[in-house]
Amino acid sequence: MKWQKDALEIDTNTERLNVSLIHQFLCEQSRWAKGIPLETVEKSLLRSINFGIYSQSQQIGFARLISDCATFANLVDVFVLPDYRHQGVATWLLNCIVEHPDLQGLRRWTLAATPEGKNLYRKIGFTELAKPEIFMERFSPSIYR
Repeated sequence: MKWQKDALEIDTNTERLNVSLIHQFLCEQSRWAKGIPLETVEKSLLRSINFGIYSQSQQIGFARLISDCATFANLVDVFVLPDYRHQGVATWLLNCIVEHPDLQGLRRWTLAATPEGKNLYRKIGFTELAKPEIFMERFSPSIYR
């Protein structure tokens, strides 16, 4: 599926993704996936709905969704390269994701937001957990080291 706005395009075609760019950003620049192996990134792309953002065919951002497309979705690995931030690109990306036809009627969407990203996610309807006491996690923060 594709969306276009001005000179930008969002595409869910996984074959079009710049895997080395995604890996480099996640491995070296993200807080949440520092040191992630290339093989892990490749495997994650195969099992996700991927959203690449492009400017003149160059990838400038990314997000992926883990979902059964019936009941839930978990939004992860969202980024826009620094030169394209603060221009509404991320907001447009997130709006396209939540409006994707295959993702309508889901009961729950989740994400782990960075502190500075909370206002961005609030714009598209995310809130803090209503019942944090019912959520649990199994977290291995140093798994990529």
